[in-house]
Amino acid sequence: MKGKILIVDDEEKWRNMFNDWLAGDYQVIQADSGGALQKALALEQPDIVLLDVNLRDANGLELLPTVKKRWPETEVIVVTGAAKDDNEALSWAVEATKRGAFNFIRRSGEGFDGAKFLADVGNAVERRQQTEETSLLRRALETMSGASSPIFQSAAMRDVVRTIERIAPSDVAVLITGESGTGKEVIADLVHAFSPRSKARIIKINCAALPRELIESELFGSVKGAFTGAHTDREGLFRQAEGGTLFLDEISEMPVDTQSKLLRVLQDQEVRPVGGKSSYKTNCRLVAATNRRPEEAIQEGKLREDLFYRISAISVHLPPLRERREDIMPLANAFLKRFSAQANRVIRGYTPAAIERITAFEWPGNVRQLQNEVQRAVLLSEGDVVDAADLSITKTKAQGDETADTNFTLLEGVERNAIVQMLKETGGNKLETAKRLGIGRQTLYNKIKAYGIEV
Repeated sequence: MKGKILIVDDEEKWRNMFNDWLAGDYQVIQADSGGALQKALALEQPDIVLLDVNLRDANGLELLPTVKKRWPETEVIVVTGAAKDDNEALSWAVEATKRGAFNFIRRSGEGFDGAKFLADVGNAVERRQQTEETSLLRRALETMSGASSPIFQSAAMRDVVRTIERIAPSDVAVLITGESGTGKEVIADLVHAFSPRSKARIIKINCAALPRELIESELFGSVKGAFTGAHTDREGLFRQAEGGTLFLDEISEMPVDTQSKLLRVLQDQEVRPVGGKSSYKTNCRLVAATNRRPEEAIQEGKLREDLFYRISAISVHLPPLRERREDIMPLANAFLKRFSAQANRVIRGYTPAAIERITAFEWPGNVRQLQNEVQRAVLLSEGDVVDAADLSITKTKAQGDETADTNFTLLEGVERNAIVQMLKETGGNKLETAKRLGIGRQTLYNKIKAYGIEV
C-alpha cells in the first residue's frame, strides 16, 4: 500500500466512489460526519485526508485547522460539490489554502475528472512522504547539533554538522573523507536533504563495486550496440540524478581513464553516452567520498589531481571513532534504544563493566562496527542490561600492537590476517588480491569494510 487515506464525506455515494478508486493502492478509512472525524483524530495518523466542505453537522473548512493541528504532516485535499458558482468555489479554494489545505477539488457529478483526482492524490502522497523524510533528517540533524540528547558530543563532529548546515543550500561539490564506517553516506544524505534539490533523487554508486568495463556505461549511459551485451539504450546515473544529487562513493577506486571523462563532464556539464554521437546537458550536484587520504591517493596514481581539485571545493573529514571517544556512548545508547525496540525487548542500558569495555575499545570498523556490536548484544543478552559478557570485543589494541584481538572470531581473525598479508604482497592491488585469494572483487571489498582493514 502506498499510504493511508481518510475520506470525510456525508454522502455515501461519494465515499464509495472514492473508495473504489483508491482501495487498490491505498488503505482507505471513512468518516461520514464532522463528529466521526473528531473521533478519528484520536486514531493513527493518515497520510491524506479527503475533506468535504458541507458536512451535515459541521463545516469542513472550520475543521481543517483542527486536522492540521492534530496531524501537521498530513496533507488535506478539500473536496466539495456545494459551491453555487465559480466565484464561490474560488473563494473557498483560497480559504482552504490559507488554512493549510494541499489542494481544493470541485466535484460535480458527470463532470468530475477521476484521472485528475487520482493524480492529485498521488501528488499529495508524494509530498507527504517527502515531508516525512525531511522531518526525520531534520530531527536527526537537530540531535547531532546539540539538542537535549545529542548523539555527537565531540567538537570535531559538531564542526562537521555546522559545515553541512552552511553548505547544503548551495550547489558546490563536496568531498567527504574518512575511514570505512565513519558515516560518509549519512553525511551525503544530509547534504542532499537540506539542499534545494531535495525534492529530486539522490543517486548513489560505489565506484569500487563496479567492474572496470561497466562503470562508464553505468555513469554516463550507453546506446544500443555500443558494446557486447548492450541490447538497449541505458540512461546512466547522471540522467537518473537529473535535478538531484549524484553520490560517488570510493571515488579513488574509479579507473583513472574514467576519472578523466568524469572531469570533462563536470567542466562542460554535458554527458555523452558510451557509443553515442551526441551529448546532453546535465544538472546534478556531485558529492564524492573516499576512505583514502586524498594526498596519498594522488601520489599513488589512484586519484587524478585535477579531478580532486574539481570535486573538493568543500572537503568534509569524518574523524575515526577512536579519535572522538566522547561520541561512543551516546551512539551506543542510541543504537541500544533502536535495536531493543526492534527486538521488542526492554533493555535499560549497560553495566559499568560494559561501558568501560566499549569506551576503551579502538573500534577499527568505526560507527558501523559499534552498531553491529550493539545489535549483537541486544539479541544475545539475557538480562535487562547489557553486560561485558554480552560483548564480543574482548581486548583493546595496545599502542603499536597491530596483532591484538578485535571483535572477530578466531576464524575471522585468520581470514583478516590473510587479506592484510595478501594486500601487502600485491601492493594494495585489490583485483590481484581477490584473484590470489580465490574470491570475487566485491566479496573482497565487503570483507575489507567488515574487518576495518585500512588500504
